[in-house]
Amino acid sequence: MARYKRDSRPEHVEKPFPSAGEDKLRAHLDPDTPQTRSPAYRLGFADNELLLRDELRPSRLQLEFIKPDLLQADHGVELTVAVFGSARIPPQATADRRLREARDLAALNPDDPLIAKQLRVAQAQAKKARYYEEARRLAQFVSQTQTVGPGKTDPGSPDLEGLPPVFIVTGGGPGIMEAANRGAHDVGADSVAHNIVLPFEQQPNGYITPELCFNFHYFALRKMHFLMRSVALVVFPGGFGTLDELFEVLTLIQTHKIRPIPVLLFGREYWERIIDFQALVDEGVISEADLTIFSYVETAEEAMCILAPVLKQAAPTCERPVRHS
Repeated sequence: MARYKRDSRPEHVEKPFPSAGEDKLRAHLDPDTPQTRSPAYRLGFADNELLLRDELRPSRLQLEFIKPDLLQADHGVELTVAVFGSARIPPQATADRRLREARDLAALNPDDPLIAKQLRVAQAQAKKARYYEEARRLAQFVSQTQTVGPGKTDPGSPDLEGLPPVFIVTGGGPGIMEAANRGAHDVGADSVAHNIVLPFEQQPNGYITPELCFNFHYFALRKMHFLMRSVALVVFPGGFGTLDELFEVLTLIQTHKIRPIPVLLFGREYWERIIDFQALVDEGVISEADLTIFSYVETAEEAMCILAPVLKQAAPTCERPVRHS
C-alpha cells in the first residue's frame, strides 16, 4: 500500500487553490521589470539559491527523505533486500584479463615493488570476482516475485503467486552493486538504487530501473532509505563503505533500535580475515550472542535457504548446511 495517497477527487472537480506548478507558470508570465527579475521575487520553492543556503539544511534533509519515499511508494516498492559490496569487484572475465595483464607486466619488471603490489591486488580481485556472479544470481532469485502475475513471465514457481513483490536495492555503482541490479534486470524485474554524490567511483550502472534511481547528498538519509523497506541485508566483500553499512545495521539490531533481520555475509574466509569478531567477544566489548546477528554464506543458493522463509519464496536446494557465526 502506498505511503502517500494522491488526491482522489474526479478530474472535472477543480481544486479551490492553484497548484504550486500553476503558480510557478503564472510567475513566469509576469512582466519583465527590475522587480520581477530580483531574486527576492522568486517563489520560495522555485528558488535554488535559497534552497542551497546553509540555513535551509533542515528543508533539504526533509526533501531528501520525502522524494525517494514518495516515488518508491508510487512504484509499489514496499519490500526490499539491500545488497552491499565493493565497487571494485568486476565480473570474472574482467578480473581474469586484468590478472593476465598484471602478470605480463610483472614478468617484464620483476624487481619493481609497485608492479609486484599491483599483481597481488589483481590476484586478490580475481579470487573475489566469483562474488559478482553470486550477487547477480541472488538478485535473480529475490526478484522473481515481480515476474509472476497477469501479463508477466512465470518462472515456474507456484509458491510465488499472490506474494508482494520484493525489490533489490543497492548503492547504484559498479562492481557488486551492478551485479545485483543486473540480476533483477535479467529476470525482467525492477530494482532500486540509492546513489550518492562522490568525487569518484559513483555513477549509476546501466541496469537500474531509471524511475527508481535516486541520488543523495546526505549519507544519513541514504542509510535510512536502505533500511526503511529492507527485510534482509546481504553483504559481499567490500571496503570502508561496505563496512560502514554493515556495522550500522549490526549496531541497530544489537541495540534493538530495529527489529532483527537476516544479515548475510558472503565469503567467510574474507570476513574472518578482515574482522576478528571473536576477538571482540574475548575482549568483552560484545557478547557471544551478538555473533548470532549475522550468518556466513558462500553461494546464492545458500543465501536463499535463509532468505526464502522471510520472503515467503520456495528455496533452492541448499548446497550444504548454513554456517552461522
